[in-house]
Amino acid sequence: MGMRPPTGLPSLSRRSKVLLIVALVLAALLLIGPRFIDTYTNWLWFGEVGFRGVYVKVLLTRIALFLIVGVLVGGIVFLAMWMGYRSRPVFVPVAGPNDPIARYRTTVMTRIRLFGIGIPVILGMLSGLVAQSNWTTVQMFLNGGDFGTTDPQFHLDVGFYAFDLPFYRMILNWLFVSVVIAFLVSLVTHYIFGGLRLSGREGALTRSARIQLAVLAGTFVLLKAVAYWFDRYSLLSSSRKEPTFTGASYTDINAVLPAKLILLSIAVICALAFFAGIFLRDLRVPAMATALLVLSSILVGAVWPLVVEQFSVRPNAADKERTYIERNITATRDAYGITDDKVDYEDYKGDGTKQPRDVPADVTTIANTRLLDPNVLSRTFTQQQQLKNFYGFPSSLDIDRYNIDGDLQDYIVAARELSPNSLTGNQTDWINRHTVYTHGNGFIAAPANRVNAAVRDASDTSANTNSGYPIYTVSDSFTPKDKQVIKVDQPRIYYGEVIAQAQPDYAIVGGTDESQPREYDSDTDRYTYTGSGGVPIGNWFNRFAFAAKYTERNILFSGAIGANSKIIFNRDPRDRVQKVAPWLTADGDTYPAVVDGKIVWIVDAYTTLDSYPYAQRSSLEGLVEDSIDQTTGRLLPRKEVSYIRNSVKATVDAYDGTVKLYQTDKTDPVLRAWMGVFPNAVQPESAITPELRAHFRYPEDLFKVQREMLAKYHVNDPREFFTNNAFWSVPSDPTVDGGGGGFNQPPYYVLLGDPKTGKPVFNLTSAMVGYNRAFLSSYISVRSDPDGYGKFTVLQLPTDSQTQGPQQTQNSMTSDTRVASERTLLQNANKIQYGNLLTLPIAAGGILYVEPLYTERNTNESTFPQLSRVLVSYREPGAQGGVKVGYAPTLAEALDQVFGAGTGGAATAPGGDAASAPPAGSAEAPPANEQAGATPPVGPIPGAPAPNKDAAVAELNAALGNVRSAQSSGNLADLGGAFDRLQKAIDAYQAAGG
Repeated sequence: MGMRPPTGLPSLSRRSKVLLIVALVLAALLLIGPRFIDTYTNWLWFGEVGFRGVYVKVLLTRIALFLIVGVLVGGIVFLAMWMGYRSRPVFVPVAGPNDPIARYRTTVMTRIRLFGIGIPVILGMLSGLVAQSNWTTVQMFLNGGDFGTTDPQFHLDVGFYAFDLPFYRMILNWLFVSVVIAFLVSLVTHYIFGGLRLSGREGALTRSARIQLAVLAGTFVLLKAVAYWFDRYSLLSSSRKEPTFTGASYTDINAVLPAKLILLSIAVICALAFFAGIFLRDLRVPAMATALLVLSSILVGAVWPLVVEQFSVRPNAADKERTYIERNITATRDAYGITDDKVDYEDYKGDGTKQPRDVPADVTTIANTRLLDPNVLSRTFTQQQQLKNFYGFPSSLDIDRYNIDGDLQDYIVAARELSPNSLTGNQTDWINRHTVYTHGNGFIAAPANRVNAAVRDASDTSANTNSGYPIYTVSDSFTPKDKQVIKVDQPRIYYGEVIAQAQPDYAIVGGTDESQPREYDSDTDRYTYTGSGGVPIGNWFNRFAFAAKYTERNILFSGAIGANSKIIFNRDPRDRVQKVAPWLTADGDTYPAVVDGKIVWIVDAYTTLDSYPYAQRSSLEGLVEDSIDQTTGRLLPRKEVSYIRNSVKATVDAYDGTVKLYQTDKTDPVLRAWMGVFPNAVQPESAITPELRAHFRYPEDLFKVQREMLAKYHVNDPREFFTNNAFWSVPSDPTVDGGGGGFNQPPYYVLLGDPKTGKPVFNLTSAMVGYNRAFLSSYISVRSDPDGYGKFTVLQLPTDSQTQGPQQTQNSMTSDTRVASERTLLQNANKIQYGNLLTLPIAAGGILYVEPLYTERNTNESTFPQLSRVLVSYREPGAQGGVKVGYAPTLAEALDQVFGAGTGGAATAPGGDAASAPPAGSAEAPPANEQAGATPPVGPIPGAPAPNKDAAVAELNAALGNVRSAQSSGNLADLGGAFDRLQKAIDAYQAAGG
């Protein structure tokens, strides 16, 4: 006797149902509860920073997308299931007593509403959750405009590719998803309810099932035809074949583009064949059409372009691709902001008839030559300016410039921040960590071109404990304002890079009306925060929300929290900017600046596109990575770009966390679109004060991207571009062990003398070498001063002579007999570290390389780098050899070794400027721990200084060193020249009154 098929799932007892419901409710709370808490705390935070409108608009756009796509997908799936169910056969043949479909059919029939509504709802919710992340695409479509530039193939405005095409693609993709899911659901539904039977040799398909499946299949193929149409436009951002350039190539335009139109036509015919299946019982016509589409895709879409590529393009690639390379060059220059109106190309020529000391621009460059490396001196700053164990500095310091008493000077700058990760012992108690140790204190700066005193005997670790260190300018609450060189009204720092490294990074400030100030300010004083930053947590609802957010019960029960208490969180300046402007890409490096008496963090932000027609497309992370990023762990933006603009400068107040966004590029159509989305988020350029603008730097990440593009796209001729022969490369960093380790040399901020005026200009610079070669090919610099900001100058070196690049220069300097011998001696008691190798073009002719050498004592105690030696390398233009190397305790002595007596007088001496500084190592040299108010005069001397006793002493010391080197070499010619130089130095010393 046959067994009866099961009637459905086993029923649950009432107790089991209650437990199941409770479990589901708890699971929902665990899944949804944190999202509601995050939404509420984010609502409060955006209100604090004044960008709640951004948060609301983004949230509403996400919700709208979630609902629209969810309803679209869920509705189509529901309609497919409903039609399959309604058109089911009245009598369903049973295959046998063990028919597996009968069991599922019975289960579905007993819970028809659960399955009929639950499945579409679940699929719709999942689709909506995925779709809501595309909110930027929707807003760009709604607010985007024209670029004013058309593509050379279809003659459409670039705005179509930037704003419209991604939106159309998104809609098409979700229609594809909906139709595919509906087709699969229809198959399952008809199979369960008997519309589709697989029994027998050929199976069976009811008329209603055939019609429904044919309509869905035809719709899918029709959508494919639409996709072929849009594929035509995507060809302009293609990198399918050519590694040399991005954009449609000869094969794309002459083979792939016609193939897309042919496939579009075949897809339409195929779709009509499927729709014909509604009336025809024979499915062979749709099947043949499908086979035709598949075969055409292979032959027309793949094989034909391959044949054209191999037999037409490859043998004549340079000629065939000429037009398309020209398009790529033009588009890439436009997309990356390196057009001819922004880049000046100059042939670097120097006749060598003048000495640098006779050229005002060179005097300024030498006087401002940077000897302090911000990527080396973090531990030096920490040891000498930390004050307390819970203060700290970032692993890489920053460069900025200040105009003091009319003299422009570049400084190594850093904020003395709170370092929560450095708290120890009872300092880590929750009360202390979050309510007592809440902020840092002070802005620290040091002139970048000098130290307090020269290290004369670097091998003697006991004789140089107060030499070779920065001359600090301190602005904190411990230094009276009238003693501050850089005056700060509020030196306390609640927001910063180091503070944010602690997780969680919140601090609770304010307190109760009755309580005394509890925040640590000094050993004798406590402080209560009075700024506008922070979210109030005086009420119990907010306390509960943040207690849940950070899973910290102390927020609920601590007596340190009163009615006036506030919680400060999201303290990283870069993260704050990224949160209030999620459409921007923040630069990886933020830096502190004193503006109008306040310490603010300046953050560069970019607008980007990933599909600018014909423009080179690259990974932003790969373009900006260099040796510094490897040592500091600096955040790198991770995205593909083919268009980038630094259209926004942002500031974050270090005390109250106020975020301000400023427009700096009125011509950027992408920023215009976003300002249409968020009308009040970005302030106009007119809101930028002159003092703030004076601290704007050209951003490093953007410069790295542009120098990579200039390495190729300085070439105008398409044939030469195709051969790669004239390309440049970014040199590897020679100061990294192992010859650079494969990492690019970072660009450097330097003060260079303007060739026309001789005044100092703050530039971001980079040397470039030949393609896969080591010789110097060009020198790229871009201005950061308000006057001419963003203007590139590319010095192209002559191709008929070879100038050493950074790696070769490093090798020649370190292999010099003086350097090699003393290095061996130094390594016995010190760790040696080379600082930034600066490449400085000399207006008088030639390339000057300057590199600081730092030593660090090999002892068990805490040690930190000090500037011990300066290396200089120079080769006159047109010379066929004879690279000159200088090596001395000071830049002045090293320059005199290279150029002869007198040039070194232009260099800024240790402890002060060239005209007034005491001799290195003298009793008058300022101590290593010199504080604010004792800083010597700063800034370059406007012209070559007259010979004086100090300069004569420096030259005398250099000449004596030259004699010792010549004696050790045994070369009589060198020894005779050294004695001649010594005699001249003695005469100059006597003439100066010595």
